[in-house]
Amino acid sequence: MKFAEARANAEQVLAAAAVPTPRVDAELLLAYVIDADRSAVQLGELLGRELAAQQHQHFSELVTRRAARIPLQHLTGQAHFRQLTLAVGPGVFIPRPETESVVQIGLDFIGAQQGARVVDLCSGSGAIAAALATELQAPQVWAVELSEDAIGYTRINCEPHGVTVLQGDAGAVDPALIEPGSIDLVVSNPPYIPPNAVPREIEVKDHDPPLALYGLGTDGLQVPRAVAAQALRLLKPGGLFVMEHAEVQEHPAAQLLDMVGFEKVTGHLDLTGRPRATSGLAPKK
Repeated sequence: MKFAEARANAEQVLAAAAVPTPRVDAELLLAYVIDADRSAVQLGELLGRELAAQQHQHFSELVTRRAARIPLQHLTGQAHFRQLTLAVGPGVFIPRPETESVVQIGLDFIGAQQGARVVDLCSGSGAIAAALATELQAPQVWAVELSEDAIGYTRINCEPHGVTVLQGDAGAVDPALIEPGSIDLVVSNPPYIPPNAVPREIEVKDHDPPLALYGLGTDGLQVPRAVAAQALRLLKPGGLFVMEHAEVQEHPAAQLLDMVGFEKVTGHLDLTGRPRATSGLAPKK
């Protein structure tokens, strides 16, 4: 079967299943099957290229699973984040494009500084830690993750870039492993969804791990409070903490950082213009 026909059929199946981006997903699955990128699929359509029988069977199986709303990233085992291709799968939170802007806040703060000391709390796939490790100048980076299911992905994605991966509670980091008051930048995308706010998106609701979604407490901010307090303990005076949150949590997040003791608390928008993160500076003593 030709690329164009296979892709068109898949797009129709995915659209009927209410997959949000049926054409993109069809092209990405086809690219995965032929071990190329999406542009190769588009070129192949123009040139009238055909799938081998085994490739077509594999593609059809993947499309059926995607129509059942298995996340695309679970089918390919990959997620793209900034300049990286990360390993992902069941048990780990799939990194989202909006978190890329959270990383950028940290990069802008550190600037051209050599050897910055950086911690990623609630690291999950390790997307934030790995991005900072590859885009800063000779940094020392730690990634802290609690989940048994996620920690393997944290290691796979982070350790090749020199990141030290620690398994444990992001709200209670062992001071023997990371010295309090020694860190320039702490970044976190903690769980922050309130317990009664079940996500509507099937891929999130049914496949992202609850440990990475729900922040506990009636407002979903119990875990973020503990993470913010830990960040303040880790940071040098004048060091920066950046925390992602839901857009509706813009004001509670700012109040949270203020109450913990951060100064110059600032809200930040993501690439779509939505409130996505809040930052604060550790007080100078």
